[in-house]
Amino acid sequence: MQERMDIHLAAAYVRGMAEQEKIPVDEALLKAPLDMLLDAEKEALVNAGKAAGLKMYRFKRHDELPRVKAVLGFLQGIWPESLLDVGSGRGVFLFPFLDAFPNTQVTSVDLLPHRVALLNALRLGGVERLQALQQDICKWDIKDKSFDVVTMLEVLEHIPDVEKAVQAAVRLAKRYVVVSVPSKPDDNPEHIHLLTKDVLTGLFRRAGCMRLHFGGVNGHLIMTACLE
Repeated sequence: MQERMDIHLAAAYVRGMAEQEKIPVDEALLKAPLDMLLDAEKEALVNAGKAAGLKMYRFKRHDELPRVKAVLGFLQGIWPESLLDVGSGRGVFLFPFLDAFPNTQVTSVDLLPHRVALLNALRLGGVERLQALQQDICKWDIKDKSFDVVTMLEVLEHIPDVEKAVQAAVRLAKRYVVVSVPSKPDDNPEHIHLLTKDVLTGLFRRAGCMRLHFGGVNGHLIMTACLE
């Protein structure tokens, strides 16, 4: 079975990397607005990226993952104008979000420079509503209530000062904070916390957020904190 790919974002990535990687691409495909390209033109860009050795598998679609579907379903009920995605990583959630919410302004923060560089290539390639920053959420000096929604998906279990991360998310969100974490112990050495319902409840209540809703899918706990 052929692997499903988000050719819109994949094409943007090739455009963003074309000059740096010296990819031979028709100039018209680089200069036209990304949204105006035909699917055949996007596929031509993707094929050029593959031929140049770019890692196009990064744009495999993950929108059918249960935890991603659950979060997207919640967000489709509130339609945020702006979103901060903390620790976007490989884009497992962020890429389907960009596809499903074409009018939402998106900011991504990540500690790893190569993750930020990937997302900035998308911006350069035509996804202009996406901004990616190398930033530590626990230390970020930005004004309160800067974003409609803050998402922290498969992230909190990695952060040493999880209390400070939760406080920062609550401070930066106008409407909601959405969290997903593993619901049971695993053997990933990078998972330094097991964040149960009780633990998350305590963290968010100490941050001043009392309206919490919990759900879960396939080994993941999903929590929404309402700040409205």
